Amino acid sequence: MKDIEKLVNDSEKMCLEQFQKIDDICFYNSKKVLASFKKNNVTESAFNETTGYGYNDLGRDIIEKVFKDVLGAEDALVRNQFISGSHALNVCFFALLRPNDLLLSITGKPYDTLDEVIGIRENASSLKSFGVKYKEIDLINDDFNYEEIKKVLTTEKVKVIEIQRSKGYSTRKSISLTKLEKVISFIKNISPDVIIMVDNCYCEFVTTKEPTEVGADIMVGSLIKNLGGGIASNGAYIAGKTDLITLCAERLTLPGEGREVGPSLGANKQILQGLYFAPSVVAAALKTAVLTSKVMEELNYEVEPKFSEDRIDIVQNIIFKDKDKLIEFTRGIQNGSAIDSNALVEASAMPGYDDDIIMASGSFTQGSSIELSCDGPIREPYIAYMQGSLTYPYGKLGLITALKRLLTK
Repeated sequence: MKDIEKLVNDSEKMCLEQFQKIDDICFYNSKKVLASFKKNNVTESAFNETTGYGYNDLGRDIIEKVFKDVLGAEDALVRNQFISGSHALNVCFFALLRPNDLLLSITGKPYDTLDEVIGIRENASSLKSFGVKYKEIDLINDDFNYEEIKKVLTTEKVKVIEIQRSKGYSTRKSISLTKLEKVISFIKNISPDVIIMVDNCYCEFVTTKEPTEVGADIMVGSLIKNLGGGIASNGAYIAGKTDLITLCAERLTLPGEGREVGPSLGANKQILQGLYFAPSVVAAALKTAVLTSKVMEELNYEVEPKFSEDRIDIVQNIIFKDKDKLIEFTRGIQNGSAIDSNALVEASAMPGYDDDIIMASGSFTQGSSIELSCDGPIREPYIAYMQGSLTYPYGKLGLITALKRLLTK
């Protein structure tokens, strides 16, 4: 155990330059959040709950003003009625697309949880079942295939382009804001009316800007990831142009009522407090990821990204190339968690995924990816996708526990 702790402590000293960059970004985003709270005059009355229809929920309305400012968007829909980020994506798709419209993904196949939403896997409730067409273009060397994008845009009428920034369970790199801004400009020069929709899950507050600040029309994220700060117990957001947000609100609730309904049920304080803490929590998650990358590289494992690389999201890949090592490391993360630390996690089938999934999530909120967690599909090359940590010390302790299990099995 002492040798493991020495390895971690020695590796930590090599990460200090990256940690300072993360702290600088955290300070910038904290200023942005605080300015928005003050601009929108957030008061204790915003914590009041509504029930039933949720008419005149002033706190809910203030939350959406705060989020739109923080995200640099025209408007935002922030609701605890969203079950997950995937649910918010589903609402967004069905709000923006109509029969015979074409949805184009330019980052390859999206998350497995969207397979049945799109109709990649047959489902009677999918976009495909409603006559929505779908195409995808794979990345080339972790960048956009500009030639193929231009070909599709000039030969077909594309309604919505979907861009998933984080890698999901793929082996590609996540999409930086620099690459995102470049491709958005390219697309708009060819087809100004196409709606560019960005899945921003895992990426919020990792840098000082968000997709709506570099040209995206609309973006989606979960509140049990970055922007919930480990405090919001559920929910998601959609942010972007006002006319598109109106469509999404009427798809979430019903036409004619849209955003005017939806009771907060006491969630307002959690959502506001979560956003307030989010810059610091994301910073803790990033530091944990950087340290993990450095330590695992010292142990001769392939990692992505490298510890010294700029971060795009909170996810750290560890390529084990060994099923048993993936399982033992994941079990070690569970052992190092505060909740259900004694649970022995097993790979099993999960709704929305083709492969069995091994998942450690000893979290206060079920499925909260901003809390220390680790998961991965049981398929080659057996990659662990580790993310989160509410504080850096807890992330470091979780890593030490995981290493102890991995190196002694």
